[in-house]
Amino acid sequence: MDDAKTRIRRQIIEVAADLLEREGAQAVSTRSVAAAAGIRAASLYQFFGDKDGLLAALAVHAFDTYLAEKHTLARTDDPVDDMRRGWDIHVDFGLRHPAFYLLMYGTDRPGRRPPAADEANDLLLKFLGRAAAAGRLRVPPALAARLLLAAVTGVTLSLIGAPTEDRDPETFTRMRDALIDSLTTDPPPATDPSLASRALALDAALTTLDGATLPLRPTETALLRDWLHQLAR
Repeated sequence: MDDAKTRIRRQIIEVAADLLEREGAQAVSTRSVAAAAGIRAASLYQFFGDKDGLLAALAVHAFDTYLAEKHTLARTDDPVDDMRRGWDIHVDFGLRHPAFYLLMYGTDRPGRRPPAADEANDLLLKFLGRAAAAGRLRVPPALAARLLLAAVTGVTLSLIGAPTEDRDPETFTRMRDALIDSLTTDPPPATDPSLASRALALDAALTTLDGATLPLRPTETALLRDWLHQLAR
């Protein structure tokens, strides 16, 4: 796509995003966006095909905006505290951009996820991998990620759907802490970490290594990781 077309496409997405945030998804139509962007509807169809294509592009834009904020989260020496801060950033984004958030996580069309959604999940897994490597997770990172995402999206969607005066931050903070506390452990003793924590820490270390550096065949590595997951239960 040449520079002129890229610029027009970006302009259309920015106009549509502004309309989405001001008036909601019901106001986003090919005709309304084309009019707001000062182009013919036919030009919009050339870029996005139809309204579904435009909404899919807006979902990608929403995830890109979310990730740009998420990447500003500085790491600390406490990966569990970073998990809590990551949760808070997620909820805060949803409350500041409810129309974006509903498009990202409230879709009624299962199985359609923007590529940026996978990047967001990978970022979460990296945070959890740090917690596992530090011996702070009770369960494998992939399971912890699924549980955290299900909980935080449920919380955020509940908050978005509630009148502002009915939102009780303390209730949802307690839910955050209860879930994270159930998934994590206190810092392990320097001399005697638990078997589960050691197993998860070794599993996390294996994920960071290039297969070429391991003196194991892929099948052996897979078996070792399965044993580690068994020990971590």
